[in-house]
Amino acid sequence: MSLRESEIKSGPACATVSLGNYRFSDPPDPSKWADCVHCGMCLESCPTYEQTGQEQHSPRGRVHLMKSVAEGKLEITEDLIDPIFMCLDCRACTTACPADVDVGGLIEEVRGQIRQAIPLTGWKAFVNNFFLKGVFPHPSRLHLLGSLLKLYQKSGLQTIARKTKLLHIMPKHLVEMEAILPEAGVPVRKKYKHMNVIKAKGETKHTVALLTGCVMDVMFSDINEATIRVLTRNGNDVVIPQNQTCCGALHVHAGDREMGRKLAKQNIEAFQHADRVIVNAAGCGSMLKEYPELFRNDPEWREKAEDFSRKVEDISKYLHDTGYEKPKAELNVRITYHDACHLAHGQGIRQEPRTILSSIPGVEMVSMPNADRCCGSAGIYNLTHPDMASAVLESKMENVPEDVELITMGNPGCMLQMAMGVLKYGRNQKVVHTVQLLDWAYQKEDGKEVRV
Repeated sequence: MSLRESEIKSGPACATVSLGNYRFSDPPDPSKWADCVHCGMCLESCPTYEQTGQEQHSPRGRVHLMKSVAEGKLEITEDLIDPIFMCLDCRACTTACPADVDVGGLIEEVRGQIRQAIPLTGWKAFVNNFFLKGVFPHPSRLHLLGSLLKLYQKSGLQTIARKTKLLHIMPKHLVEMEAILPEAGVPVRKKYKHMNVIKAKGETKHTVALLTGCVMDVMFSDINEATIRVLTRNGNDVVIPQNQTCCGALHVHAGDREMGRKLAKQNIEAFQHADRVIVNAAGCGSMLKEYPELFRNDPEWREKAEDFSRKVEDISKYLHDTGYEKPKAELNVRITYHDACHLAHGQGIRQEPRTILSSIPGVEMVSMPNADRCCGSAGIYNLTHPDMASAVLESKMENVPEDVELITMGNPGCMLQMAMGVLKYGRNQKVVHTVQLLDWAYQKEDGKEVRV
C-alpha cells in the first residue's frame, strides 16, 4: 500500500503531515485500520448495519471508505458524510473485533477531516456554534439555561404549551424529548461553589475530585448529589474543581477536535492536583480516558493527558474496587440493567455495576437480552439523526423485560433515551442511575423515607 504524504502547516497539537486525500492536520492513524481484514465479525454488532443492511453503514464498510481516502482512491466529498456521521460511535464493533480494530477512534479522526474540508453552514452551523462553543464550555451560561428550564417547568408555561399543543410546531423528536425532560435542580457546582472540600462521613479514607459534567449537573443534579452522598458515606472527601469544563465528547464526536483539545487542556489543568477523578457519566469518562489520543502528535501534552487519564474512574468501578459499604436496608424492587456503550465497550466496565446493584437487599436483578446493545442516544445523535436513533431505540426496547419496575444504567444520555422509549412504547418503568439506587438504600437505612 502506498500512501502519499506531504508537509502541511499545523499547530503544535497536530500531525505535521497529510495522508493521501486527508489534507488537513491531525489525519487518522493508519495503524488503527492496519489489522482489519474485513472478516465481517463486526457486522452483527453494528446497530446501523442491522437497520440498513448496507455495507457502507457497517464497521468494515466504513473502514474501507476511510482507508480508500488515505490511499487516494476517494476524495472527501458530501458522499462521505452520511456513512461516517451515521455511525453511533458505540464501540460495539471493537468489542466484537478479533483484532481490536479501533473503529470508533478512526471515525472521530475522519470526522475531524470532514469538518475541516466541508464546514457546517447555515442553521446547522449556528446551532453547532451556539451550543457546542457558546454554551457547553461555559458553566454560567449552562446554569442560566438550567434556570430558564426550571422557570418553564415551574411557572405553568410547560402545562400551557402542552395543553394548547403549541409544542407541535416543533419536529416530532423534539416534542418527544420535551416530554421526558427531568425536573431541573440546583447544579452541585453552584451549590458547593464556596466549599473547598465536602467532608467524608466519619474517617477520611480517600480524597477524590468529581467531574460534575455539563448536562449531568444541569438536568441531573440529583444524580450528582447522590454521587456525593455515596462517596462521602464511603469515607471520601470530595473536591469539586471550579475551573473544570465540558469533557469535550460532543465536540470530538461532531468533528471539532481542536475545541476538544482546548477543553481537554483546561480539564487536565483543573484536576492536576487530584489523585482520583470520579465520573458518573459513561460518555464523559470514556472521553477523559481518551484524552491522550487527542494529543498523539504533541509529546508534552500527551504525557500530561496520559497522567490525567490514569486518574479517571467511573463511580461504579471506584466503589467496587475500594470496598464500598454494602447497604442493610431492603428496597424490594425488580430491576434490569442496561450497559451504556461507553461504559461497557468504551471502558470495559460491565460486572462492577451489577455487583453493586445485586448487593442491595431486596433488589431482584432481571437479565436484559443484548444489554450492551446501543439505545440510540449516542451523545446528541438522537437530535442529529432522529430516524435512525428511533429505530435503534425500538430494537432496544424489545429487549427490555416488561416485568421490572426500574431500568438502571450509568449514563445520562442513555437515561433520557430510555425514558423516551418507556413513554413511547407505553411502559411504566422508571429509569434510574446505578448510584441512585445505592443512595436510596443508604437513605432508607438511615431512617429516611424513600420513594423508589
